[in-house]
Order: sequence, then structure tokens, then C-alpha cells
Amino acid sequence: MTDSHLAASASPAGTASPRPTWRDYLALTKPKVISLLLWTTLTAMVMAAEGWPGLWLLIVVSLAGYASAGSAGVFNMIIDRDIDLRMKRTAGRPTSSGLIGTREAAIFGTALQVLSFLALWVWATPLAAWMSLAGFFTYVVIYTLWLKRTTWHNIVLGGAAGCFPPLVGWAAVTGDLPLVAWFLFAIVFFWTPVHFWALALMIKEEYREVGIPMLPVVHGDRLTAAQIWLYAIYTVVLSVMPVFFQAVGGLYFVAALGLGAWLLVLSWRLRGHVMAGRKIERPVTLPLYLYSMLYLALLFLAGALDRVLLA
Repeated sequence: MTDSHLAASASPAGTASPRPTWRDYLALTKPKVISLLLWTTLTAMVMAAEGWPGLWLLIVVSLAGYASAGSAGVFNMIIDRDIDLRMKRTAGRPTSSGLIGTREAAIFGTALQVLSFLALWVWATPLAAWMSLAGFFTYVVIYTLWLKRTTWHNIVLGGAAGCFPPLVGWAAVTGDLPLVAWFLFAIVFFWTPVHFWALALMIKEEYREVGIPMLPVVHGDRLTAAQIWLYAIYTVVLSVMPVFFQAVGGLYFVAALGLGAWLLVLSWRLRGHVMAGRKIERPVTLPLYLYSMLYLALLFLAGALDRVLLA
């Protein structure tokens, strides 16, 4: 379906199509998704600096990080506009509704990515710029273009895109990536399936209708719940590993254990519910989905506070 057809279907016959506003362009960047990515970036900066990394650097990395992740969101909406239009959750997006055309969205997304790369290169470090670009490439090319429509492993491998923000933040401060930074990458990598498959369980019928092979669609609720439990274990184990390398101390260790324990409890409850043959319902899955976001945010906050106190 062309942009003109989309636009025509979005407006009554004989009336002019509405003109997009800045709010519509902002919606292209998926601001709700970016908030957690930015949080992991900024807390990683504090960890790397073992204190305040500087106001100017925080501003640069915040704006550039938002622009880079926002650019990935723009191209994701361009590529997925056909399936977005058929899903209730995404039908109102500016690209799928025809409010913003493909050409205009592509120009906007390209401009965001170029400006982000240049800003990080000039005012942060070249390594931070390359890590940001790697995250963009992983999300747009590896996840959206390749894996999303072809395999249920899409969110496991493609989810690596969300692991780059901590690397961007760390590299922006120090210009290198020590082992502790890669632990942050790994934590987010194994956390992502827990978070996203909880959502996929709730909206699996929407994915089924548009032919997206998410795990619950391909292999059912039982395997999905088992995989969530397994990845929750991986996440909690990885979260405490930096302690044994003396990268963080007791405050982080206690927080990681407490936060991880509740992540395991919620994952186990979901697994037990499914294995008992009960139907998946929103009240069963939603607590894990919501808590998983809080878990990651508080874990990174604990890491930042701990590194400051250790300095």
C-alpha cells in the first residue's frame, strides 16, 4: 500500500489530509521506548566517571543518544508500516496512518542519525559514536529487516540493539570499554527476552494475525514461560558477576540480589500458571512486564550509586 493510499484511507473523501505537527514527528522516535535506553546510558556514564561526568557531556550524550535511538525508531516504523497498520496497538502511528510519508520520515530519520553521530564524535568520543551507530544498525538491519519476520529468535538476537546504550555512555566518558561495561551489555541482553516475551504473551494474537513469528506464536505459551524463567535466571546471575570482579561493591550486590529475587518470583509464578494449563490473561503477565522495566532502571541506579560511593 502506497503512502498516498494510506493518506487517503486516513481522511474522509473530499477533505484535505491533516498536516503533521512536531508531536507527530516526535511520535516517530518512540519516546516511551527511549526513556529506559537513555536511563541506562546516563547511569553508565556515572558508573564510568565514578561520580558526576559533567553537565555538558550529559547534555550531549542525552540529546545524541535520543536522536540515534529515535532515528532507529523512525526507520523501524517505515519498514513495518504494513504490519503496523494491521495491529490495533500500532495502527495509529504516523507512518502507518499515512500522516507522515515515507520520504519525509526517511529524511527526518537520516538527519537524526547523522547529527547524533557527529555530536558524539566531536563532543564525546569516536568510540561512543561508533557504539551508537552499531546499536542503530542492529535494530534497523538485523532486527527489523532480517530477524523480526523470519525467526522466533528475533528478540533474542535483535534485542542486542538495546544493549548498546550503556556502552555508549561508558565510552563517552572514558573512551574505552572495560569488562564491567560489557557486563552491563550482557545484563541487558539477557533481560530483554524476559521483558519482551512477557509483552508478547499478552498480544500474541496480534502477532499471529500479521504473521510475525514471535515465540508464543510459534511454540506456544509453555515454552515461552519456560524461556522467560531461564532468561530471568541468566539475568540475575549476570547481574551479580561484576561484584566478583570488584567493579562494584556491597550496595550494588544487595540491590542486585533483592531486585533479582523478585524478578525470579514473578517469572516462576508465570511459569507455574502456564504449566498448570491455565489461560494467559493480562493480570497474570502484566506484573512481570511492568516490573522488568523497574528492575533494570533500579539495577543501573544501584550500580551508579555504588560506583560513586566506592570512588
